[in-house]
Amino acid sequence: MSSGTILARAFSRAGYCVFATNEYPSLIRGGHNIVTVRIATREIHALEGVVDILMALNQETVDLHKQELHDGSIVVFDPKDYDWQASDFSNKPVLVPVPLRGLVEQGAGEPVMRNTIALGVTVGLLGVDFILVESVIHDQFTKKGDEVVRRNLAFARSGYDFVKTNLPALQGCHIAPTTKKEDVLVLSGSEAVGLGAVRAGMRFAAIYPMTPINSLITFLADHAKELRIVYKQPEDEIAGINMAIGASIAGVRSMVATSGGGFALMVEGLSLAGMVEAPLVIDLGMRVGPATGMPTWTEQGELQFVIHAGHGEFPRVVLAPADAAEAYTLTIEAFQLADKYQVPVFLLTDKYINESQWCVPKTHFQGDVLLDRGKIAQTEALASDVSFSRYSLGNDDGISPRSFPGQKHGQYFANSYEHNEVGHVSEEPMNRKAMVQKRLKKLSAMSRDILPPSVYGDPEAGVTCVTWGSTRGPVLEALERVGFAVGGTRVNVVHFSWIYPFPAAQAAALLSKSTRIIDVEQNATGQLSSLIREHTGILIQEKLLKYDGRPFFPEEILDKVQSVK
Repeated sequence: MSSGTILARAFSRAGYCVFATNEYPSLIRGGHNIVTVRIATREIHALEGVVDILMALNQETVDLHKQELHDGSIVVFDPKDYDWQASDFSNKPVLVPVPLRGLVEQGAGEPVMRNTIALGVTVGLLGVDFILVESVIHDQFTKKGDEVVRRNLAFARSGYDFVKTNLPALQGCHIAPTTKKEDVLVLSGSEAVGLGAVRAGMRFAAIYPMTPINSLITFLADHAKELRIVYKQPEDEIAGINMAIGASIAGVRSMVATSGGGFALMVEGLSLAGMVEAPLVIDLGMRVGPATGMPTWTEQGELQFVIHAGHGEFPRVVLAPADAAEAYTLTIEAFQLADKYQVPVFLLTDKYINESQWCVPKTHFQGDVLLDRGKIAQTEALASDVSFSRYSLGNDDGISPRSFPGQKHGQYFANSYEHNEVGHVSEEPMNRKAMVQKRLKKLSAMSRDILPPSVYGDPEAGVTCVTWGSTRGPVLEALERVGFAVGGTRVNVVHFSWIYPFPAAQAAALLSKSTRIIDVEQNATGQLSSLIREHTGILIQEKLLKYDGRPFFPEEILDKVQSVK
């Protein structure tokens, strides 16, 4: 993974667009681990289903991935591991034996240094100058000292020199030159969420480790001191959400992050946030379920779960970023909405987004973020008779001004019981009815902030692919290849980043124009299509559903779109 990161960052600094993702089994140690890096001279949105260079550090890598090769793919392997022959493949790859272990021994290194040598070999095969990776290697290992930097540079150089000396005629994968247009950041979706949270004024995060949101923990913990935030690792997810609710009531922007199993433990706390009207941001990184499922693989199985989670009825917002750039902007939006409406706001990410590395222009992260803390009680306007109505019924939008602990004359009661306007427990029927209506008024108020679905391609196209979250990238990649047209018919993408409250009117207006609608989701039941039918009456009969833990590839999308209904 370290070598994959170095490769991605090196080419991004040179002006290439990069995308990298990893796969690893649900094991503490061992198992088959890979990193796939795509490098292009144009903007890209997803991986492809084929591999141009397969860097095999053991026999298993070739066994598991040779079906992804095409005629002309390069397979780099160490003949000490296995002496592959052309007859071992159904296609016609170019077999390139490289003595990875021998080069490690020459440099008196540890076996793990084969990764660094493989990095140098890859750069050599791509036909670029070694200087491209020198600065990145230095940045990656500088905290470990000059000697570690020197040795890694030496091993990477040995792999690069082996290619230049022994394989000078092998130019099948030389990448076209490009010109750098702007500075970019290479970061994971979780890092983008962390960056967005900090820019949005988040000051407290209580997160129990759980794949795939652990890199968010790393980001927050590593930078807590310099960013002046508190990251707390609680004993479990139940404690985590209650800590975050407490921090929110105390007046700071707070968040939790988890996956489906961890969120199941948080649901009672979620309902508490709904009752006390505490702003809260929840990053839910989806993975394969049910139960432990396949915890290191990706899926979109929790959409309906987060919409309906909790006992009783209370409003919430659900947002679903499609990539790292949107993870950043929607995280900021999540904190703004949470404060404005005093509700829980979900960021629905997934393993594919959380752990993949995306290439995002640096300018995307620049500019001021004007924080909107919503309705805050002003001390000078508060009465001195301890009658502050934290849950005042006199607001058309259902949102009452809130005070913070220590604010003069702003004290009120906040507990899990139904309450009256000042927070005292009340089971009086008319008060109960009024409080439910007060909270649900927020759903109507939210309508002015709902983000409509995004349309890519001709809005009047006859064929529409419906997506949400991370499925947007592969679908866009597929349709861009064919110019958003198949067989003379125009095709577009209607993508939902704002999921709930559902943008029913906008969705109906867009989808009613299409004669053929294809729902593309990474779950087994078409959860977004069910939501669309619930709120618009539109029944989507064609679905492309994938739930094997692997992300979509553009080739799969094209096969479906080009098929006859």
